[in-house]
Amino acid sequence: MRRVGVVSLAAMLAGAVCLCAPSTLEVSAAAPVVREYEVKAAFLFNFAQYVEWPAEAFQSPATPIIIGILGDDPFGEALDRIVRGETVRNRPIAIHRSRQIENLKHCHLLFVSKSERGRLARVFATLVGKHCLTVGETDRFAHNGGIINFRQQGANVRFEINLGAARQTGLTISSKLLRLASIVGSERAKEGN
Repeated sequence: MRRVGVVSLAAMLAGAVCLCAPSTLEVSAAAPVVREYEVKAAFLFNFAQYVEWPAEAFQSPATPIIIGILGDDPFGEALDRIVRGETVRNRPIAIHRSRQIENLKHCHLLFVSKSERGRLARVFATLVGKHCLTVGETDRFAHNGGIINFRQQGANVRFEINLGAARQTGLTISSKLLRLASIVGSERAKEGN
């Protein structure tokens, strides 16, 4: 499933602590942000490995997994570098960027940038009936219908998952990924039982 050199999800979470922690070296103010988005880019790739899409989400066995970036792209070249030459379940990975949700409604994984926080209702409405893993980083993104939301906890990048929203889109999230997340939404009580 993964080539050598791609870190496991658990190692990635541990690495997030190191990458986002302040260094003893003097760095510019932008350096922590760059590291934060390198970590988040690696998480996006790992999320794709721990989520199963229904067969009808793909036109053919050769259809790539499409990662979309909606709005401002905070990743720079980090995401392109991480997924270059990689496959997930024998599917190549393609990255599409746009400021218009209509251009990205066929993505399998959609990162919704902070710049789109005022348009979330429209984004979610456009994706109804689509098999799309939505990932965001704004306050209450997962509570309001997104599937995965990044959040900062001190110097660490953590994430929460709305399992009910994932189920509504027909996605299955691996228990390995769920163990590393905070579960939010109406499925929280069911998961605790």
